[in-house]
Amino acid sequence: MKIKEIEAFDAFMKHGTTKAAAETLGISQSMVSRLLIGLEDELGFALFKRARNQLSPTSEAFLYHASVLRLMASIRDTQKDADAIANNQLGSVVVAAQPIFCDTFLLDVIKRFKQNHPNVGVRVIDAGLQELLKMIDNNTCDVALGITLEADTYGATVSSLARCSARCIMHRTHPLAKQDVVALTSLQNQTFVELMADSPLRARVDYIMQTVDIKRHIAAEMRHMRGVCALVDRGLGVAVIDPIAELLLQGTAVVSKPMEPTIEWEIALLKSKHKPLSNVAESFCEEIYAEIDSLHQMGILTSLK
Repeated sequence: MKIKEIEAFDAFMKHGTTKAAAETLGISQSMVSRLLIGLEDELGFALFKRARNQLSPTSEAFLYHASVLRLMASIRDTQKDADAIANNQLGSVVVAAQPIFCDTFLLDVIKRFKQNHPNVGVRVIDAGLQELLKMIDNNTCDVALGITLEADTYGATVSSLARCSARCIMHRTHPLAKQDVVALTSLQNQTFVELMADSPLRARVDYIMQTVDIKRHIAAEMRHMRGVCALVDRGLGVAVIDPIAELLLQGTAVVSKPMEPTIEWEIALLKSKHKPLSNVAESFCEEIYAEIDSLHQMGILTSLK
């Protein structure tokens, strides 16, 4: 059966005459009659009793119209969905990101994205670097945010967004807080709060410290950067952090200092090599780019140039 036949039948049942149905649909009365006959032929049962050029719906017509009403509602919903998809207002975005990003600038990205796309669902999964790379490879997330520290990128396309320079943080009463720049040599025999040993940043710090023969005492290890900063705020030691973590320091007694020599890496946006992004996922990426630009302006990140 054809959609035009269904529409003609629905219009007739709602308005009672072929003339009114024709006016509603913007077609001729004879066209309505032909469409109704065609629908009856396809259905295999009579929808109308015909007498003196008048059509009277049969009991079967009323039964069938109940089904047609459901179909027409579904068609309208389908059209609404199509319009929403065309305007990036339907769907969902799954984002995998390292915890420090989930705790900081991604929150503002999500807020701004939802203001512009209120009907699009957002799911954010905090994951370590290796896990989020596997998620991209397995197509269990749309995009991922990570750092480039010599990791195997599996099936991901990697786009570097900005350069990060590590910061050294300490309680404001710590002797190192008086220095404008923290030299690596001044960290000799200091007490540290560290990320867990499987963290890429921790691995980079360990390597640098071993290279220049810096001995340090590990007071505590935490899974997330938020916990590291909280322990430093409580005076447990110093820490080497991602500059993004400076966003967590407002209202604390922690001070942040640049390091010499610097420890650098890049923030990267990862996408699947094999699965194209949806329009809503592309829109989410645009919000990420805007937030990265904002962090550049704040001096937290530096340009790749």
